[in-house]
Amino acid sequence: MLLDTPLCEFGWTAPNFSLQDPHGKTFMMSDQLGKKGLLLAFICNHCPYVQAIADRFAADADQLMDQGIQVLAIMSNDYRSVSADSPQNMLKFAARHRFNFPYLVDEDQSVAQAYGAVCTPDFFGLNDQGQLQYRGRLDDARMGKAHNRNPELLNAMCLVAETGKGPKDQNPSMGCSIKWKM
Repeated sequence: MLLDTPLCEFGWTAPNFSLQDPHGKTFMMSDQLGKKGLLLAFICNHCPYVQAIADRFAADADQLMDQGIQVLAIMSNDYRSVSADSPQNMLKFAARHRFNFPYLVDEDQSVAQAYGAVCTPDFFGLNDQGQLQYRGRLDDARMGKAHNRNPELLNAMCLVAETGKGPKDQNPSMGCSIKWKM
C-alpha cells in the first residue's frame, strides 16, 4: 500500500532507543545524537521506492556525515513474512548501495511504533536536542533519475545543523507501508 508521511510535528522529542545491526552491534539513539543533529531513516530492502532512492540517499548521507550530522537507518518490517528484508539481506543491500552508516533491525517494531513511522522511506531529521525538525522526502526526483534534483533532505538537515530548526515548507515522503506483524 502506498502511503505519504504525515506533516512534520516541529519540536516533537524523539524517544531514545537501542537497536542492533545484523552483526549484533548495539547502537543507542542518544549516543548518535551529535552537536549537529541526527537523521533517522526508516527503510527496507524490498520496497521499490527505497530501491529507487538508495544510491542517492547513501550519497546524501555521506555528505551529511562529512558535516558532522549522524545518520542511522532502521528496518522495521516483519522480515519473517517479507524475507527480502531479513538481516542477511540487509547486509547485502547496504553493501550494494554503499551505506557508510549503521542499518539497524527493529525486530519487535517498537521503534517504528514509538516514532509513528508509516512507510519506507520515512525520514526523521532531529536537531541536537533530539527534537523533530524534518519529516519529508529525500528529493524531488521521486522514482525517476536525479539529473537536476533538489536534495530537500540534505538541504533541510544542513539548515537544522546550522540553526537547530528545519524548513517550514516540507514535502511528504512517499513509499510502501511498513509491514507490521500480525
